[in-house]
Amino acid sequence: MKAVDITGVPLDLGAGRRGVDMGPSAFRIANVGARIATLGYSVIDLGDIPVPIPEVIGVQNQRARYAREIGAVCQDLYLKVRDSILSGHIAVSLGGDHSLAAGSVAGSATAMRQRDRPLAVLWIDAHADMNTPESTVSGNVHGMPLACILGQGPPELVDLGGFSPKVEAGRCAVVGLRNLDEREKDLVRHSGVHAYTMKDIDRRGMASVVEEALGLIGGGDAALHVSFDMDGVDPAVSPGVGTPVRGGLSYREAHLLMEIVADSRRLVALDVVEVNPILDYQNSTAILGCELILSALGKEIL
Repeated sequence: MKAVDITGVPLDLGAGRRGVDMGPSAFRIANVGARIATLGYSVIDLGDIPVPIPEVIGVQNQRARYAREIGAVCQDLYLKVRDSILSGHIAVSLGGDHSLAAGSVAGSATAMRQRDRPLAVLWIDAHADMNTPESTVSGNVHGMPLACILGQGPPELVDLGGFSPKVEAGRCAVVGLRNLDEREKDLVRHSGVHAYTMKDIDRRGMASVVEEALGLIGGGDAALHVSFDMDGVDPAVSPGVGTPVRGGLSYREAHLLMEIVADSRRLVALDVVEVNPILDYQNSTAILGCELILSALGKEIL
């Protein structure tokens, strides 16, 4: 029987506002494990990784706030994701802010190195998350995880697993971009990642964009790690997120993306992050997140 390991990461140290630490609980209230099991998976809930709360720790670096503590959380997640994948399980990480992806992608990358198989990363987000301590305006680390994965950023996150970068830029695609500051635009343009904005999706359609992206990053039968920020979806559909931006993916566009991921049969790990129940309505964002997880794991319409 196919297996899925679920890890909750109640991390909000990387965010600018509180609340996403309750994201894993919101997913469990939405019965994420039981719903995955209906697809025929054996589901193992590994519980939550312990995370300190900001009120009891001091900020040591205003350019990368709480980077040390975030690095410790990501180290724990790195080990869990690595071990899940090496056991042949799909690793699902529930957040929590997007800085957790520095740990989850490190776990996927280490597992694939041991399997001698390339890794591709599909990043769905309204934001590029490619700031560094040098470029950041806010100092919030949840705006840095993709930069860390590509080898730039706080060393506590860049050095996870003992190697860097975790994935080559050409094996990374970012889909759904619509809110970048000027300095970050330059970082994205010169990074080598395949970047798709909402304008690209509007003009070409989701299927064309995602199929092209997977084709570009997936050569050599690369395994696929998907990191899905719920703010990639339009806030009219996904209101309970840390940094909502109008003009995002529609309900069906988000599902189609995940259905195409399932069709690729390459998924080894999935993050669904930035669910903030404080800003949500009747847990609708976590419920949508559960539905998107099911689509990525193979739930079909017919």
